[in-house]
Amino acid sequence: MIQTPFPAQVTRVIPANEYRRERWRNGQGWTRQIAASHPGEAWDWRLSIAEIERDAGFSAFPGVERELVLLHGNGVRLCFDDGEQVALLPPHDRHRFSGARPLRGELVDGPTHDFNLMWRPEAVDAELLLRPLVGSMFFFADACTHWAIHLLAGQARFDAASGLPPLWAGDTALLYGTPGRVRYALEGGGELIAIKFSTPA
Repeated sequence: MIQTPFPAQVTRVIPANEYRRERWRNGQGWTRQIAASHPGEAWDWRLSIAEIERDAGFSAFPGVERELVLLHGNGVRLCFDDGEQVALLPPHDRHRFSGARPLRGELVDGPTHDFNLMWRPEAVDAELLLRPLVGSMFFFADACTHWAIHLLAGQARFDAASGLPPLWAGDTALLYGTPGRVRYALEGGGELIAIKFSTPA
């Protein structure tokens, strides 16, 4: 049976207090898993928040692309074994890299929380957008496209037709499509991460 990156799931809001806290694969830190396409290690995409409390090596994920966004804290340096260094600094610096690249995270000044998007490019395309939320935003989903919306700050509300509860800072909404096109309207104020998932061309 062929696995799809868009299994039959229900559009929903995941409150921040429902994220599942678990150890990193290498045991050197903690992560709060938000959602994944499939349970266990068989996912095609996964969203989580890494809690970096001390300098530590990152877990290796061959065949996976990653994008890290600083959420809270004074920053972290990504020190790759090939000599490249990238500093993620406030408010929300970001960096995309291969999950197979060995690296170490070195804290700038105290612990950080970092939004962690991972996906397998042979199964799904992912595009991460950082956007202010001022007034209304619209997201369109269908059988081959869906969205994850993580509210960084502020508060927001979907239109009544969606049947979804409000979004508070730290919450995440998963917006799935159908064979027909679905429009989701979001209104409020603050900042958000919007991730568009789609089937590869």
